[in-house]
Amino acid sequence: MGAKPIPGRMTARRADAVTVFLIGMRINNFLAPRSWWPVFRAMPRMLKELSRDERSGFMGYQLLFGGPRLIYVVQYWASKEQLLAYAGDRDGSHRPAWAAFNRRMREGKGKVGFWHETYAVPAGAHEAVYINMPEFGLGRAGGVVPVAHRGERAADRLRAA
Repeated sequence: MGAKPIPGRMTARRADAVTVFLIGMRINNFLAPRSWWPVFRAMPRMLKELSRDERSGFMGYQLLFGGPRLIYVVQYWASKEQLLAYAGDRDGSHRPAWAAFNRRMREGKGKVGFWHETYAVPAGAHEAVYINMPEFGLGRAGGVVPVAHRGERAADRLRAA
């Protein structure tokens, strides 16, 4: 996180619809790396693949840690259809990683947990503010603009689509 903070109040440039995909794993047993290490290693490959494909609809991501056991990724997509297309793409990295993960889940008997949540957010139903922060979250995925461009108050930014 060596990025320099941007002085002042900024907001995400993107005001149109966005799909937010949260995905993560919980290490339930640190002594069973065979169950969780391959899961941990699969995500960077998929993120790299997506980041190189400008047509995928993948806008960017933020990697976060929720304590020593929980690792998750917040992903930003241009549409839910593009997210679902990637998930089902037989030629991409996701399908083989998902199949291997499911095998490990059955074999691992609860040594690793997995979760995901998807939010299809319509235009005008999201807003963001970043104060003295480097580009982060949706602002990192789609760029930032000074708050005044989209409204000084959160309520203004939620209405501006």
